[in-house]
Amino acid sequence: MTGVSTLRRWLRRHRTWTVLGVVFVAALVLTAVLQLQPRGDRTALSTRNPAPEGAQAAAEILRRHGVNVQQQDSLEAASQALEAAGHAGERTTVLLYDRNGYLGRDQLQYLGGAADRLVVMTPRLNTLQGVGGGIVQAGVVRDGTGALAPACGLSDPAAAGTVSAANGYLYDGEVVCYEPRDGGGGLYAGSEDGRTVVLGSTEILSNGALADQGNAALVLRTLGAEPRLIWYLPGIADVPAAREPVTLDQLAAPWTHVLGPWLAFVAVLAVFWRGRRLGPLVFEPLPVVVKAVETAEGRARLYHDARAVDHAAEVLRAGTLVRLARMLRLGPDAGAAAISDAAARHLDRAAETVAAVLDATPRAEADLVRWAQELDRLEKEVHAR
Repeated sequence: MTGVSTLRRWLRRHRTWTVLGVVFVAALVLTAVLQLQPRGDRTALSTRNPAPEGAQAAAEILRRHGVNVQQQDSLEAASQALEAAGHAGERTTVLLYDRNGYLGRDQLQYLGGAADRLVVMTPRLNTLQGVGGGIVQAGVVRDGTGALAPACGLSDPAAAGTVSAANGYLYDGEVVCYEPRDGGGGLYAGSEDGRTVVLGSTEILSNGALADQGNAALVLRTLGAEPRLIWYLPGIADVPAAREPVTLDQLAAPWTHVLGPWLAFVAVLAVFWRGRRLGPLVFEPLPVVVKAVETAEGRARLYHDARAVDHAAEVLRAGTLVRLARMLRLGPDAGAAAISDAAARHLDRAAETVAAVLDATPRAEADLVRWAQELDRLEKEVHAR
């Protein structure tokens, strides 16, 4: 019992550090548990991502239809898979989704030449230039367009029918499908021989929209035409290394060679102009005594500039009531009605006459001046009696 009592006393004496220690240990345990938990793939259009932006559903459907789907996350692995397919004599489709534009022109040309069919998802300008096939960018799908019909003679889009088009991009090429009403490109563009296909919407492959419209049918017919599908999502490691580092002079625009020195000269002149001496500082003893009349005049000018007639009238009325209450010895708690009645009795006048002066509400500056004179006259009469 002695040991338990000693422990309790020690805990009470060091309760703050004990609580902090328990919280710190709990945080370490929680962090370790979170780190040890398996982390799912959250990459967009990844075949291992079950989230709405992933493409696990499309990959599973393709596998069930006999397509050998292999996701590769590097150009080296994709090249090895293409070589293995060539040695096995299998025709191969390559799905390329390079949303960050990591691949260079030579890498893209290699993929286009090694694959029997290359399907590119929402490519950038540099990706299109490297892929070739005569496909160019043609704009974006207008807001409010939820779906587009094929309206072309290709068998795959015609069999799939209408597909999702929200947030999609338009492309123009030798073969164009899913054009909007105003034309100017389509959601599906390809080369005449069918080896290069561009799809302008990632929602068609995504888990969240695969079951909508004819998205699943278009995916199966476009990606399942060959027995092997290499699903390639480039990473930062695939960025080609530059032979020579780019200098600052190469990055600068041509006009900076002329305009740069001139801007520097103007900046130096501005430094001399703004940095000139303005003379010694003038010190003023503090605190500064300001006369009451100067304060009143300054506040009156502010009211005049702001045309604050109502506020100025309230200030004059309040000051008059305070001074009348003091002269009539009514005390600080007296109200406006009591002060008005007392002033009327003191002057032997009707209460309504005095109340009419105190309760007046001037609307213009001229009315305010006349009313201030009436208030001053009333105070003088009370003081004279």
